[in-house]
Amino acid sequence: MTAFTVRLPDDTANRLDQLAEKLDRSRSYVAAQAIEDFVARQEWQLAEIEAGLAEAERGEFANEQELAAVIGKYLKPTG
Repeated sequence: MTAFTVRLPDDTANRLDQLAEKLDRSRSYVAAQAIEDFVARQEWQLAEIEAGLAEAERGEFANEQELAAVIGKYLKPTG
């Protein structure tokens, strides 16, 4: 396991300490979990963007009917 130093604003460090106390965990544990979650979320988001760009490069776009069907799921009927 690698250890390294991170500089945080005092307010963020205080909030981290408060959260760690409420969770009955160490500051280090909570910070490591936060970093792991951030990295996983960023990896997922970038992979989805790359997949979308690859689809676009292949010319795989939704047609007008497919787009209307998706949008229609989220619109409330008027009237």
